[in-house]
Amino acid sequence: MPEQPRKVDPIEKARDNWVAAGWGDVADGMVAVTSVMRAHQILLARVEAALRPFELTFARFELLRLLAFSRTGSLPITRASDRLQVHVTSVTHAIRRLEAAGLVRRLPHPTDGRTTLVEITPVGRSTVEEATARLNDEVFSDIGLSPQHSAALVDSIEALRRNAGDF
Repeated sequence: MPEQPRKVDPIEKARDNWVAAGWGDVADGMVAVTSVMRAHQILLARVEAALRPFELTFARFELLRLLAFSRTGSLPITRASDRLQVHVTSVTHAIRRLEAAGLVRRLPHPTDGRTTLVEITPVGRSTVEEATARLNDEVFSDIGLSPQHSAALVDSIEALRRNAGDF
């Protein structure tokens, strides 16, 4: 059986091109950023495939999961935005879609008339539990890295996030 030719890593090729163009001093940074972006695409595709039967995006799943984890099953929209680290308009868009599907509802805050709560419905709770089980089985249980590589990745990304002022 003939030996298969080694596949060329497009990011490695881009690094060679960066160096050849005279940008060798920043080539490692370009490789790091491009690698993270590609890893994001790979993982997001796996997550989206697992969530497709529930007609959820990862953003909507995260909101449902956050609500399911909350003590009362509801949060002010602004607090959900803060916890998910996204702009309130993104959360509002997700809420609209989840409301249309019957998975959440908006309620007036019982003591603050300026605040609106978003609350998970019973259907939303059962949906997020099933979706979580599927993500755990199909994605989170094996992301394609050894436990040591996974821990190193988390440490590296945590350092990047901390340096960016993310927390």
